[in-house]
Amino acid sequence: MPGGHKIQLEMAAEREHVPAILLLPDSSTSPTPRCPAALLLHGFTSRKERMTEGIGRALLTHGVATLAIDLPLHGAREGNIEQLSLRNPLQLVGTWRLALSDIRGSIDYLEQLAAVDPKRLAMVGYSLGSYLAVVAAADDPRVRALVLASGGDLPEQTPFSTLVRAAADPIRAVRKFSGCPLLMVNGRYDRTIKPSQAERLYAAARDPKQIFWYNGGHWPPQNAIEYAAEWLPAQLKPRSAERGA
Repeated sequence: MPGGHKIQLEMAAEREHVPAILLLPDSSTSPTPRCPAALLLHGFTSRKERMTEGIGRALLTHGVATLAIDLPLHGAREGNIEQLSLRNPLQLVGTWRLALSDIRGSIDYLEQLAAVDPKRLAMVGYSLGSYLAVVAAADDPRVRALVLASGGDLPEQTPFSTLVRAAADPIRAVRKFSGCPLLMVNGRYDRTIKPSQAERLYAAARDPKQIFWYNGGHWPPQNAIEYAAEWLPAQLKPRSAERGA
């Protein structure tokens, strides 16, 4: 494909194989022998292909490799998201933990790729994927930069938000992700993740941080995707210092 190579693969994981799409840039687009890379996490009821075709292709033109995975019960994975129910909190928590395990395994995979610089890894999450990304990145020092698209704090008190916050609180997580750059990309008219939720998460985050507001709803328009695709490589320039050192 223009700018690099697209590879369909399946990764062995804790309970089932994880379908994924890997985009690797041509060596001519990267100023260093090993390129930076980002793990892409899609939204609720979505799949890896949408992240690959959006931010994945945009990052490829900037010399950044990407790995987009299908989250549990999504895409080509076993089961169906409609099986989840608030009446079965143990199943919800179990699915959340499986997703976090798959994310750790995906970072392991990127870290071991010969074409990727293991010191220049990032995560990009959209909607549900942004919740997972901030929680996973908070506990993984290998993640050097984070992009949260259409993400924010949990909604005001609902049974679902209470349950999720008990298992993984995005406010607590974003406070732990400190010392590395964070970009939030949010819509001023988003009815799914409201601006107030984005503002709460952004206020809790520590510097360096930035928020990009676009005039739209839940799915970022092309100019917002391009902004993130230009921002991320600048944060992943080669450097010797490790996160938390």
